Amino acid sequence: MTQIDDQTRLELEAAAFRRLQKHLMKDRPDVQNIDMMNLAGFCRNCLSRWYQEAANERGIEMTKDEGREVFYGMPYDDWKARSQTEASPEKQAAFEKAFKENIGE
Repeated sequence: MTQIDDQTRLELEAAAFRRLQKHLMKDRPDVQNIDMMNLAGFCRNCLSRWYQEAANERGIEMTKDEGREVFYGMPYDDWKARSQTEASPEKQAAFEKAFKENIGE
């Protein structure tokens, strides 16, 4: 494998993140956050939180809502009204378990 310098690696990682964001927001908005969390242990909200945490670690003040708006490209409530469907009681129960296991809050 070709050696990649740190700056190029950083740029490639950022490009991969942007592609994942595009995939989740534009290519597959039908995939529900609860399904992602139940299957993979993370969802769009996790990605927006990780973005916010990275900003905060670098001294950039960003709230949870601001991080979500950056990731979703709109206020979260707007995206939720457009794209989120009602989850079954079974999915909600699985989510509670996945959330505790992966987020721990």
